[in-house]
Amino acid sequence: MDSETGTAGGAETYAELAAVGPYGIRPGHALITMVEPHPGHEYAYNRWYEDDHYYAGAMAMPWMFAGRRWVATRALQELRGPEKSAVAQPVTAGCYLSTYWVTEGRYDEHMKWTVAINKRLNRDARVYRDRTHVFTSFQDHEATVYRDGAAGPRDFHALDHPYQGLVLQVVDTEGPEARAELLEHLVARELPRRLAGSPAAMVTVFRPTPLPGDRMTYVKQVEGVDTRLTLLWFLERDPRACWAEHFADLETVGGGAARVELVAPFIPTVPGTDRYVDELR
Repeated sequence: MDSETGTAGGAETYAELAAVGPYGIRPGHALITMVEPHPGHEYAYNRWYEDDHYYAGAMAMPWMFAGRRWVATRALQELRGPEKSAVAQPVTAGCYLSTYWVTEGRYDEHMKWTVAINKRLNRDARVYRDRTHVFTSFQDHEATVYRDGAAGPRDFHALDHPYQGLVLQVVDTEGPEARAELLEHLVARELPRRLAGSPAAMVTVFRPTPLPGDRMTYVKQVEGVDTRLTLLWFLERDPRACWAEHFADLETVGGGAARVELVAPFIPTVPGTDRYVDELR
C-alpha cells in the first residue's frame, strides 16, 4: 500500500479491518480535551479547530464515532471551583472542551491511527501552536447513570443530542481501592440522588488511561491513572440558569472519600461560527 496515496492494496486492507474485531455502538472510551488558546489567538485558534482539526484530527479517524465541542465564556469560567485546582491553574484556564466517543474495544487501534495522523499533521504545519492543553486524556468508560431510567437518550446519543450544557468534573482519590469504592458509591447512591429532579439527564463516568510514549510533545502525560475519575454531566438547561440550585455544591461529591479537583460548566459551541469568542476574557 502506498502510504501517501492510499492506493494499491489499501481498499482490501480496509475491508479486512472492518470484518474483524468489535464494532458495537457503546462508548467504551472517550477523548476529553480542555484547551486554552493563548491571549490574542482566540479567533485564529477557533477557526483552526473548527475548520480543520475537529475533522482531520478527530472525526475522520477510525472508531471515533461521535464528537462535540463546548465553550466556557468568562461568566461560566467564574462559576468553576475549587479555586486551588490540581487540574487547572488558574481554575479558569481551559475555555474550550472537546469530547469524543470511541467504540468499545477499539482503543489500541484508534491510538495507532491518532498518533500517526497527528505526526503527519504536525509535519504538514497543520497543528496550531499558540494553545495550552490544560486537561487532555483518553479515558475508559466506567458507568453511565440516567435520571429517567430507560426513557430518553442513551450515552451513545449524548454528543449528538442537543444538550444545552455540560459540566466537567474531575475527582481524585488516594488510590485504586479508594477509587473503586468511590465509583460504587457514586453509581449506587450519590449520582441517582443528585440527578433526581435536576436539569441533568445523565452522568457518564470515565477513568483516564496513559498516553503512548510516542505522543506529541505538546500533550503532557496523563495524571491520576490509578486514582482519578472524570464525570461528564449532560444538562438540558444552560448551566448559568440553574447553577446555584443544582450544581454549586458539586465540589462536595464523594464526601470525605474524594477530592474534587475541578467543576467546570460549558455550553455547546455553534459549529462554523465564532460565537462566544468575544466572551472568553
